[in-house]
Amino acid sequence: MEQHFDYLVVGAGLFGSVFSHEMKKAGRTCLVIDRRKTVAGNIYTSEVRGIHVHEYGAHIFHTSNRKIWEYINQFAEFNHFVNSPMAIYRDEIYNLPFNMNTFSKLWGIRTPEEAKARIREQIEELQIDEPGNLEEQALSLAGRDVYEKLIKGYTQKQWGRPCTELPAFIIKRVPLRFTYDNNYFTDRYQGIPIGGYTAIIEKLLSGIEVRLNTDYRDFCEQQRKAKENGDAFLSYDKVLYTGMIDEYFDHCLGNLEYRSLRFEKEDMPEVDNYQGNAVINYTEREIPYTRIIEHKHFEFGQGEGTVITREYPAAWKPGQEPYYPINDEQNNKLFAGYQELAAKERNVLFGGRLGQYRYYDMDKVVEAALDMAKKEMN
Repeated sequence: MEQHFDYLVVGAGLFGSVFSHEMKKAGRTCLVIDRRKTVAGNIYTSEVRGIHVHEYGAHIFHTSNRKIWEYINQFAEFNHFVNSPMAIYRDEIYNLPFNMNTFSKLWGIRTPEEAKARIREQIEELQIDEPGNLEEQALSLAGRDVYEKLIKGYTQKQWGRPCTELPAFIIKRVPLRFTYDNNYFTDRYQGIPIGGYTAIIEKLLSGIEVRLNTDYRDFCEQQRKAKENGDAFLSYDKVLYTGMIDEYFDHCLGNLEYRSLRFEKEDMPEVDNYQGNAVINYTEREIPYTRIIEHKHFEFGQGEGTVITREYPAAWKPGQEPYYPINDEQNNKLFAGYQELAAKERNVLFGGRLGQYRYYDMDKVVEAALDMAKKEMN
């Protein structure tokens, strides 16, 4: 009547899948549930005419940790894609990150010394001693031209507020690079999995029972009733919860805040090449989306036609998908309260960006999941 598992893993995203894979290797049993109809969480990729579409925004795997790179390469072969986004401001197009190609386009200069002098001159003219908001912080780091054309509008769209109303700490530094190098990441290893991210998750979860379209609370209630009625039920010793930590506790201390995203996908079977680059940012405030992703360029033009996604920042409300935690002083204090509650929970682990209220790059997700699995096996 009872089917028992060592772990109930709530969430079939990257964190939950890596953890489950490692526990299975160690001889432990896991049941993985997810409220979505697909595995892979926000790194889910679908396929359209041979194009692997990043359904929840662009994901480029990058890391300087050789151990993590070798680990993820067990489950996919990676191509040599290098993230080199572009930015459009009105009728001007610039390279990102901010580098000598950017500065040359801005000012018609050629040498690093000329670029540094121009930025230094603009910063000195502003005379900002103690930045009181994000705008002043960015101006004091990058000068007026870089800020006005490439930071201001994009940031206001991303956060839904004027830069003068955002705290200075959001921008701790502006990555100014005085080389002609458009590689956005400085990590040693970088690429896109050939065949998409979903295939990685499917391999990680191979041999593990997975139930989709399954909400955690509904699942728990169903098992409780089944047990009471003498019907077949599922049991488990521990829970790994990768959903929102405040939701687990019924928001008893209040709602943690997030920024959300809305994706507008457009299939263009008759268009071979829409924008010539995987990612192009739109930095002026008047254009409502922050970027357009053309998915086929992640795999060097593979596939027929093209598929693009416009990405719109959105205010988050309960019931919507949370993407970016707002780690300001107020929310961090609230999260600390939830951490205290979590520490009192018996046999419940909290992991991932929602369970730990932290923005994670994918390599850090893998590393954190491996660390948690290792601790569980000790």
